[in-house]
Amino acid sequence: MKKTQLIKNGLFDENPVLRLVIGTCPTLAISTTVLGGFGMGLAATFVLICSNAVISALRRLIPDKVRIPAYITVIASFVTILQMLVKAFVPALDGMLGIYLPLIVVNCIILGRAEMFASKNPVLDSAVDGLGMGLGFTLALIVMASIREIIGSGTWLGLRLIPEGYGISIMTTPPGGFFTFGIVMALLTALLSKRGKKCASGAGCEGCAARESCGEVK
Repeated sequence: MKKTQLIKNGLFDENPVLRLVIGTCPTLAISTTVLGGFGMGLAATFVLICSNAVISALRRLIPDKVRIPAYITVIASFVTILQMLVKAFVPALDGMLGIYLPLIVVNCIILGRAEMFASKNPVLDSAVDGLGMGLGFTLALIVMASIREIIGSGTWLGLRLIPEGYGISIMTTPPGGFFTFGIVMALLTALLSKRGKKCASGAGCEGCAARESCGEVK
C-alpha cells in the first residue's frame, strides 16, 4: 500500500476515533481544551509509531500464543519512556493529561494497530500506519476540543473569543463531549458517503460502527 494512502486512511477513511470508534475514553476526557487534545495526540502518535515499528520488526519472532502480552510489553516500554520525558521537560502537560498519559498503554488504537497492521506488514509501512493513525487521532481531538472549548469556555488556546459568562458550560462536561462526538462523527460519515467512500476497510463492514449510516450496507 502506498505511504500516502496509509496517511489518508488514518486521517479520514479509517480515522480511529470517528470511523473505527476506538480510543473514545481519552478522546472524551481530554478534548475539553485544544492544548490538552494536541498534547495527547502527539503522545499517542509517538507511541504508535515506535510500537508499530518494533512489533513489525519482531513479528516473526513473537510466538502467536503470547503475542498480545508481548505487544503490551512493547507499548508499555514506550509509554514509560514518554512519561519520563514529559515529566522532565513538559511538566505542565503532564499535569494536564494526568492519569490519561500512562493509560496510553491500554489505548485500543495502539493495541489494535499492533494486532491488525504491524504484526502483518513491513517496518516502514507499520511506522507510516502509526503516523497516519496518530495524526487521525490528533485531528479528531483538536476538532472536538476546538468546538468544546470555544462554545463551553469562550476561549481557544487560552485566547478569549466569546465574552466571559456567555459560554455554554455543559459543553465542557461529559454530556457535551458525547454530543460533540456524535455531531463530528456524523459530519465525517456524511462527507465520506457523498464522496463514495466505503466503510473503514480495516474493520470490514460487519465490524464497523458506522455501517448503518455510511450508505454501503443495504
